[in-house]
Amino acid sequence: MNLDPMLVRLLAGVFGLLVVASVAGWILARRATTERGRATVDNLNARTRAWWVMVAVVSFALFAGRLGTVILFGLLSFLALREFVTLTPTRRGDHRTLFWVFFVITPLQYVIVWKEWYGMFVLLIPVYAFLFVPLRSAVAGDCTGFLERTAKIQWALMICVYCVSHAPMLLTLELPGYKGSPLALLLYMILVVQLSDVFQYVWGKTLGRHPIAPTVSPNKTWEGFIGGILTASALGAALWWATPFLWWQSGLVSLGICFMGFAGGLVMSAIKRDRGVKDYGALIEGHGGVMDRIDSICFAAPVFFHIVRYYWGGV
Repeated sequence: MNLDPMLVRLLAGVFGLLVVASVAGWILARRATTERGRATVDNLNARTRAWWVMVAVVSFALFAGRLGTVILFGLLSFLALREFVTLTPTRRGDHRTLFWVFFVITPLQYVIVWKEWYGMFVLLIPVYAFLFVPLRSAVAGDCTGFLERTAKIQWALMICVYCVSHAPMLLTLELPGYKGSPLALLLYMILVVQLSDVFQYVWGKTLGRHPIAPTVSPNKTWEGFIGGILTASALGAALWWATPFLWWQSGLVSLGICFMGFAGGLVMSAIKRDRGVKDYGALIEGHGGVMDRIDSICFAAPVFFHIVRYYWGGV
């Protein structure tokens, strides 16, 4: 495939940041003297190593083109769905419903993304799957906790599959006047949202004093929230050249998706606290499970997709 120069420049910048982070982590590890300091640096270095792997996987998918990207996000949805359902267990009466959810509805959603069928994309899960799930569970005849069990499955489908699938759906957009590829726009969204998480962590560790919701996520502070979102939004404004936006529009869009990313992380943290666990899984060193890493994208991707589609897609 012909490589988009914008995509290559963005990826080069990402790998450059990882090199800087790795060197900084090595230096900090040698200078850390207290037990708390070493623990913080070890966590930071674990996160950096995990980022190397995640960036390599995403880069491979992007260079594989639209099909590779759709497959990657389909797998992420499947793994996130598995983590979510495991954390919020259902009953035997839901097993056949879950079979449909995992092996029919989820793959079908991504086939629809691949086929660029926007009309069915926005309807399959919010309408048809929403109605099918309780019906299939009701046929099983198990009425114990029926409403709660059904809501868990519907919520899992919406968050892990429907919301996440908006990310690869960006590749179907035709944006008049945009000289880059949709792959660069997708990477821009991922980069801004994920760096917002990173900057919130850094600002929170260095200046954080006032928790936003201490019973939900005590490590999320107002200082980290404001510093992280503003820093990532400024970065988004600086990356306007990779988008169809003007620089100030890029800053505003980044501000919006950074806020939504924070909202996704907070909501997913509330679910974890309700279930009494720290992470959704342990697949990614330093990050927990897949859902722990894409929780911000779950909320940011649908908002970003529809903003771009309605304001820059000529709809």
